[in-house]
Amino acid sequence: MLFMQNKSSKANLSDVVRRFAKQLIKDHPPNPQQVKVLLNIIRCRTAQMGGHEDVCHNCGEKRYSYNSCGDRHCPVCLATKQALWIDDLEKTAFPVKHFHIVFTLPHALNNICLYDKSMFYSIFFSAVWRTLHSFGYTHYGAETGAIAVLHSWGQNLCLHPHIHCIVPAAGYSIRGKWKNIGHEKYLYPVKQLSATFKGKFMDSIRRQLNQRGMLNEFAHSIGQAYQTPWVVFSESSLADVKHVIGYLGQYTHRIAISNKRILSIDNDRVNFLTRDYRDQGMEKTVSLQGTEFLRRFLLHVFPKGFVRIRRYGIYNARFYRSGDQCYPGIPNKVTRQTESRIISETRTERMERLTGFNPGKCPKCGQLTMQSVREIPRIRSPATHLPSLLVASLL
Repeated sequence: MLFMQNKSSKANLSDVVRRFAKQLIKDHPPNPQQVKVLLNIIRCRTAQMGGHEDVCHNCGEKRYSYNSCGDRHCPVCLATKQALWIDDLEKTAFPVKHFHIVFTLPHALNNICLYDKSMFYSIFFSAVWRTLHSFGYTHYGAETGAIAVLHSWGQNLCLHPHIHCIVPAAGYSIRGKWKNIGHEKYLYPVKQLSATFKGKFMDSIRRQLNQRGMLNEFAHSIGQAYQTPWVVFSESSLADVKHVIGYLGQYTHRIAISNKRILSIDNDRVNFLTRDYRDQGMEKTVSLQGTEFLRRFLLHVFPKGFVRIRRYGIYNARFYRSGDQCYPGIPNKVTRQTESRIISETRTERMERLTGFNPGKCPKCGQLTMQSVREIPRIRSPATHLPSLLVASLL
């Protein structure tokens, strides 16, 4: 009999939550969204989430599989979503060189981010794309594009908002023709990018704060941000599209810390791995108090419904609605729909192709004879105070 659960000899994030969440609620009361994230993490792939019983009709082996929580902040639920996202991207990625550009905000603005994350990150995305969009026209006379991924964390879990952009070396000119853009080692001058991005972001954030009557409240932070040099990182062109997709896949469905980075829990401290980029990317061990670890982790819970992976310009869906605008070698929307009907692939077949796992394969005899015979209902909790529900789940 096999129980499909997330079991490991090492400590993981759910262990940290179970150990320190009760004290966290006393010391640093989380908001309802953060409490829901913690609840989902400790319930993921447990009997509380429900599941199903599978039986092998060849050898009689039984397997109990519990459902995932599906929370985007859960380290257990990301691998499958990432594989599916990358598989979809392969069908629409431009077969050209791409550039990796990273926009980072100074830490002086972190308290504005904590004041209203949704506003702050929306302005961040807008300033990044308006900068890239304007440079596409001023430097190459073309509509460009980008796939942008927001990260809010640094290696030590501190607040460090930055956006990774993959920008294709192609554009749709004002004459309605496709053209190649960029140089061998750079796409745009980074100093000009930094200055333009700084101006657009600071102008937008000041306008929003002024409308809310909060400009004076954050005047010191804004003054510090103006005095800080802003740096935009731009990496030389990435060769083929497969390399681009694999590279981008590292940045998409990722959370502040993965289970493999958590080493151990010692008394009231959590030990985890970090990579020090100031020391040639050396791996180092960091130790934090358990409540401080969770407090930092919760800094990176995104607002409900906030989209942190966005497509712009020629990577936006509207550019696939017209066959005339379709880049050579990339099928338009009608062609893709026709091909999907011709090449039928079940979800199970697709998951096996991407992950190598087939739920119908018996772990004991190896035959494709596992079938679900019973559904295990989810344990429904009564409507109550969320922090109280979390504490009750920890007992």
